[in-house]
Amino acid sequence: MRTLSTRAAKPAETTHKWIVVDADGVVVGRLATFIALRLRGKHRADFTPHADVGDHVVVINAEKAAFTGRKLERKLYHWHTGYPGGIKERTAGKVLGGKHPERVLEKAVERMMPKESPLARKQLGKLRVYAGPEHPHTAQGPETIDFKSRNRKNSRTA
Repeated sequence: MRTLSTRAAKPAETTHKWIVVDADGVVVGRLATFIALRLRGKHRADFTPHADVGDHVVVINAEKAAFTGRKLERKLYHWHTGYPGGIKERTAGKVLGGKHPERVLEKAVERMMPKESPLARKQLGKLRVYAGPEHPHTAQGPETIDFKSRNRKNSRTA
């Protein structure tokens, strides 16, 4: 009689690939779900929830990412300064047009990861987002993934 058992992946036995995704004209939410899936390793057959089996993800052209509908004017990012009455807000359009446009994509991915987990923080450390088309990770030999052509809903032309 043959017994079937589920094999748990060990972190030392896994290999982490490097992938590059171009965010030029891509919808932010769809790209963030794809990135979160790759960071966690849920695309692999040997996915283990308690082990880091995901890939390193490099995102370029984050400043050219797109929102659907009227989210550029209506989507708000909130933070608190720590002082009484110190709640602040900024629209997504101002963040994308500001000094650090890559934070829009970083926050979208961060909010799709498991909450307050040391493993999630480690997996988020494998995400690199750059506003422009250049990145310093060519030595790792990253594989380029054309996310925009996977589905017609992934891209947004304004």
